[in-house]
Amino acid sequence: MVDILIIGSGGAGLSSALSAKQHGATVKVISKAYPTASQTSMAQGGINASLGNVTPDSTTSHIEDTIKSAHGLCDKEMVRWMCEDASSTIAWLERLGVPFDRTPNSKIAQRQLGGASSKRACYAQDYTGLKILHTLYDNCLKEGIEMIEEYMLLNLIVEEKVVLGATFLDIVRGEVQEIRANATIIATGGYGAIYKNFTTNSEGATGDGVASILRAGGELSDMEFVQFHPTALKGSSILISESARGEGGYLVNSKGKRFIDELLSRDIVARAIASQIAQGEEVFLDVRHLGEEKLLKLMPQEVHLCKLHEGIDPATEIIPIKPVAHYTMGGIDVNSHLEVSKLKNCYAVGECSNAKLHGANRLGGNSLLEIVSLGRVAGKNAVEFLSQYTNKTESSTQLKADQDYIDELFEEYPWELNFYDLQNELGEKFYNHVGIVRDNNQLNNTLNELRVIKASLDDMGIGDKNRENNSNLVEFLQFINMLEIGEVVIDSALIRDESRGAHFKEAFPNEEDKIYKAHSIFWIEDNALQNRLLKVTV
Repeated sequence: MVDILIIGSGGAGLSSALSAKQHGATVKVISKAYPTASQTSMAQGGINASLGNVTPDSTTSHIEDTIKSAHGLCDKEMVRWMCEDASSTIAWLERLGVPFDRTPNSKIAQRQLGGASSKRACYAQDYTGLKILHTLYDNCLKEGIEMIEEYMLLNLIVEEKVVLGATFLDIVRGEVQEIRANATIIATGGYGAIYKNFTTNSEGATGDGVASILRAGGELSDMEFVQFHPTALKGSSILISESARGEGGYLVNSKGKRFIDELLSRDIVARAIASQIAQGEEVFLDVRHLGEEKLLKLMPQEVHLCKLHEGIDPATEIIPIKPVAHYTMGGIDVNSHLEVSKLKNCYAVGECSNAKLHGANRLGGNSLLEIVSLGRVAGKNAVEFLSQYTNKTESSTQLKADQDYIDELFEEYPWELNFYDLQNELGEKFYNHVGIVRDNNQLNNTLNELRVIKASLDDMGIGDKNRENNSNLVEFLQFINMLEIGEVVIDSALIRDESRGAHFKEAFPNEEDKIYKAHSIFWIEDNALQNRLLKVTV
């Protein structure tokens, strides 16, 4: 029996693991892939902290920028705490060994990202998330924290609303296993992969942890708020960091005209680009004036990605771009202790969690801050509350149910529908109809199509019947999670007849505080999806 089971090995999971270990707990980290494949490693621009190393700044300004970006749907106390903790988070990362870039006087270098009132994002070239992730991983290994890779989360083990661990698919062996724990932390990342082929996220960002909480009786909130990053490569949807605009890059249309202030918040810039594209224009990122030397020093990854995936040299050519799904503000509803709503002994942190920090639109640079700062809190809280519950050791009914289901998938039966084709079609429909600009008729049509697909799951299955290392099985299980999550995203968008941050409806272009200054809450009751709006308290 382990004290703390952490599901997910990105920045949030590893920060939680180090914190829990520091507070005396035994820790086990489980992940579907290897830590270095986590979404954290793809974060490029920087991590916010009001250090004032380059331009004047203050914690108050950081708080104000975050609240403004959130459009009123944040917990101001949670925002205040995170922003006040930012400098100590950076100091902690420094002590662990994160190689931040430096100013000429050896202070941590900082750059300005969209929506920020000053140069606040601490960075390591354009590999900030990767270098943070590698440093956390190295320190977990040094601490002897047990890690198990290639275990996919199936379901939580729940008895009387208390989470006692989880079941997993051992991908290498093709077997279902259960792991019991005295407390569980979900750190499985977001659900951006529902926008398949139109997202900066990895193939594994399928909302596994979010879906498991929904099935276990927990609540999800604010799932309609999906942030579209303004600048992804047009052909591949690969992210070009906001640092490119923070360092002075321009956005221009086919006529060479700049049409938006590049450092406005992401929701505004993404809609401006989408509008240009809708008018028949192409949109480009122009960084030629920065010069090759500066580009290679500050943004070597961007230069490489442009050459590799678009055949473009950013030092001499403009970069064709488009906005794509990037970050999910909503997720598992948690309280101020990061404990999952309606469940006990279970915590959620990082992009899978909605700690009411980002509201309707996340401020650039706050995602890395959240996963490290709140990750440390999640680990600490899980240890402090360990004595509240006792865990039983007998095998669960959940294990047997999941074993039976996986066994059924390996049995021979007609495979009438190809879920891969459906997944690609659904990804495009989400991008076009549940994307930057939304319409209720299109949302309803997409929801109906998704529900038809869900009802047809029995006509789908896996063609590969080998037990070991079966990626076909993993992808089918991910597809099921994506359908469950996608339904909540569309339902959430339908009930919010206003425009707020990343959620924009042309028919309802204004913010309506009297009704919709509220969190959308979803849960399952009597096998049906339920919802309500929970007003934000000032």
